[in-house]
Amino acid sequence: MQAYNCGLEISLDLIGGKWKGLVLYYLLKGPKRTGELKRLINQISQKMLIQTLRELEADGLISKKMYNQVPPKVEYSMTALGRSLEPILKLLCDWGEDYAEQSYAPGEITILNLE
Repeated sequence: MQAYNCGLEISLDLIGGKWKGLVLYYLLKGPKRTGELKRLINQISQKMLIQTLRELEADGLISKKMYNQVPPKVEYSMTALGRSLEPILKLLCDWGEDYAEQSYAPGEITILNLE
């Protein structure tokens, strides 16, 4: 049994880290194949992407659908539980955009919106 001191610890355990938030963000826009996610998050290694997807699936935030075809096709999508994070992820996106526009980092941050 895992013990936590507060709900924030649980939340960060589930969606914290460098890549989970980005994977969830892109899956909110619709189901994606592994290659699509890799192109959208080009800084992530294939190994780390697969590990991140497995963790999110094990935690019930995303689901994996395998198609019986050659070559094999796998698609990831949000579960209802994962989709419940949408307002939180949107707030984090908005906050990041506001931060980029503030005097804290003038000219140092560019948002490309490659979606």
